[in-house]
Amino acid sequence: MIPVPATVSGRIYALLLLILALAPFLFEWVNQPFYLDLLSRALILCIAAISLNLILGFGGMVSLGHAAYIGIGAYCVGIPSYYDYYSGWLHLALALSVSAIFALVTGAISLRTRGVYFIMITMAFTQMLYFIFLSLEEYGADDGLVIYSRSEFPAWLSMDSSMSLYYWIFAVLLFALFFTHRLVHSRFGRVIVGSKFNEQRMQTLGFNTYRYRLTCYVISAMICSVAGMLFGNFTGFISPDIMGWTRSGELIFMVIIGGVATLFGPLVGTIAFALLEEFLSAITVYWHLIFGILLVALVLFGKGGIHGWLSRLDRRDADHG
Repeated sequence: MIPVPATVSGRIYALLLLILALAPFLFEWVNQPFYLDLLSRALILCIAAISLNLILGFGGMVSLGHAAYIGIGAYCVGIPSYYDYYSGWLHLALALSVSAIFALVTGAISLRTRGVYFIMITMAFTQMLYFIFLSLEEYGADDGLVIYSRSEFPAWLSMDSSMSLYYWIFAVLLFALFFTHRLVHSRFGRVIVGSKFNEQRMQTLGFNTYRYRLTCYVISAMICSVAGMLFGNFTGFISPDIMGWTRSGELIFMVIIGGVATLFGPLVGTIAFALLEEFLSAITVYWHLIFGILLVALVLFGKGGIHGWLSRLDRRDADHG
């Protein structure tokens, strides 16, 4: 028998995951394949937001360059496919290894800084990567690169159909949530969280916080690169625009909307962000203005984001209980 979560927020998150698990069948039943594509894109961004929350929320490392790893993962699908190498295991291995190397090198430099300097240097590295891909005429440069076939896996892991690709994305999302939960509650995670609040004290206790933070940075980048790999397979087209610093800013907003340093905050924040963007763009061409005002209002008045609101429901439920 599956235990029922004890809190209101826990039950809401469990229901959300159940709906996400059944979503392809629901959309097929109502004959609305467009919404499956919309949800697939949102869940890919959820994975990227979860990876960002690992360093931003739990580690206190505010990066404006996280979208670079979406781009790396996507190009690790696009470039091999350009040469007719469609092996999914090759694409996955490239995404993980290239992102790890790039994060290790740039993170080793970036983590020597703090505050606004860290923000600016991560953005600088991302823009550097952006302009590198922008100059590669062989791979489409500004015009982008078309991916004619999705990554090839064994039949039982195929992502050829929209539904199978969706469940690939959903499985990676569940893994990212589980992995983040285990990591944050491990000894390693406690050092990362402790360094966020009082790094000097953690160093006094004998922890090399620089190595811990760098390792966390690399892990976050690798998770994000898998989101990029899925994004490349989902869109079938990639361009340097996917790794611009504004994309990183959107990921930060997704984390803030859902709730910083919470497990499910990036999930609900990204879904809310995607749905709000879709709804507003359908009713007015000036949707960016309305969207921006709503985001500013949320940051100013929505303390804790969506998770914060749900936590208040938990407290009210506990008081009445």
